[in-house]
Amino acid sequence: MKFQKKRAQSKANIPTASMSDIVFILLLFFMVTTTLREQEVFVKYSLPEAKAVEKVENKRLISYLWVGNDKRIQLNDAIVKLEEVQSIMYGKRQLLPNVIVSMRVDKNVDMGMVTDIQQELRKAYCLRINYSASVKI
Repeated sequence: MKFQKKRAQSKANIPTASMSDIVFILLLFFMVTTTLREQEVFVKYSLPEAKAVEKVENKRLISYLWVGNDKRIQLNDAIVKLEEVQSIMYGKRQLLPNVIVSMRVDKNVDMGMVTDIQQELRKAYCLRINYSASVKI
């Protein structure tokens, strides 16, 4: 008499009941962690050219400051006066102590204007300044 082993005839099914929950959680995670907002530039500017440019990795710490060819100053999303730069950036530095000010200055703006802005940033204790330029080809 031979004994035969009976094998189970079941297939290995992947449970899909909680897959919609997992997809929803992943979608929510990526929506929360992604930053999509860009500033709208109100001033006209053309950046000076540089031979070597270094990219800043952490863009969440950056506060943008534009100086146009008409000497208007835009700080993030608003046109401001030179005297307002110190108070605005001091408040921003209170929220983000490691804030980096990225200055995008038109190449035809005189250096006196840039120096005045630097002095206002120094009064606000914003000492991490990045000067933006386009790559010279």
